Amino acid sequence: MRRDEFAMEDPHEVEDFLNGMSFGFLGTTDEAGIPRVTPLNFAYVNGVFYFHGSRMGEKMEHLRRTPAVCFTVADEYALIPSYFSDPEMACPATAFFKSVTAVGEVILVDDLEEKALAMEALMQKLQPEGGYRTIDASDRAYIPRLKGVAVIKLAPQRMSAKFKFGQNLKPERLNSVVEELECRGKHRDEETAELMCKYHPGPR
Repeated sequence: MRRDEFAMEDPHEVEDFLNGMSFGFLGTTDEAGIPRVTPLNFAYVNGVFYFHGSRMGEKMEHLRRTPAVCFTVADEYALIPSYFSDPEMACPATAFFKSVTAVGEVILVDDLEEKALAMEALMQKLQPEGGYRTIDASDRAYIPRLKGVAVIKLAPQRMSAKFKFGQNLKPERLNSVVEELECRGKHRDEETAELMCKYHPGPR
């Protein structure tokens, strides 16, 4: 059952999340309809996902045969044990996370300018400190490399985002979980507590 309270409709929040992530999972199907999930790096530019790789291989065979795909990006922030809010029952145990799922048909990019745009966006994400020559379609050193690499474009026909941070919790229970996170102090606990307060629809 879909929990609408976890749906994220703000496009700026979604874009910020995607720009901060570099890794996702591409779902394809083979000729027999058997699904395959491929983990890969991505860039998100002007509402479009870009992936790169070899022109050959099972993934490319799937995409050429059946261009309809599903792509998911997710980031887990914190595991929330049941005893944060209930001393006995296991039911409250959960995880807080952000995720985005996009569905659509991919195309293979041939235009060198667009390839350069996609590859430069990937490099800025994977190597933000620089230390490389900017990828430019007019750069003779890059032209053969751009021609040789496969760049895949996904313009989503449908995209949904789920940011789960206890939006369904009553204020008393929300406060309890926030306090437990602040006391526990694990990696990202403080960040998670802040996001719980940010996204919760009611007063604390």
